[in-house]
Amino acid sequence: MMTSIDTSLLLSNKPNTARTGNSNLGKDEFLKILMTQLQNQDPMNPMEDKEFIAQMAQFSTLEQTTNMASMLGKLINTQTQNDSILKYSEMIGKKVEWKNDDAENESDIVKSIKQSEGGILLELENGEEISSDSVIKVSKPD
Repeated sequence: MMTSIDTSLLLSNKPNTARTGNSNLGKDEFLKILMTQLQNQDPMNPMEDKEFIAQMAQFSTLEQTTNMASMLGKLINTQTQNDSILKYSEMIGKKVEWKNDDAENESDIVKSIKQSEGGILLELENGEEISSDSVIKVSKPD
């Protein structure tokens, strides 16, 4: 004997329930709950030390995680701002090859790097400046 599936019980047929508020507890909400709990506890039967210490440890962990996320965000922001000049500074002393206006390959040693509004410029030993975008090869000097 085969049993058929009752389609009225499918999740797709259930009405959507409205959610209110934020489902994530933040540091401030956690502290408010903890303070309310401490204010409303029974003086004759206070919260056990283990429970209180566990909640304080959770709060401390939450605070440290929040601080770490903030510091990581600042680090990432700093890295992305300075990334260009630092990335290209590794080219100093290296031989670069690029195509000139006549579509011929030229090469020279990078003397310095500078940042301009148009991007990164490589200053070569011959005094010429080329855009980092035009470089097609980087190698050790001969």
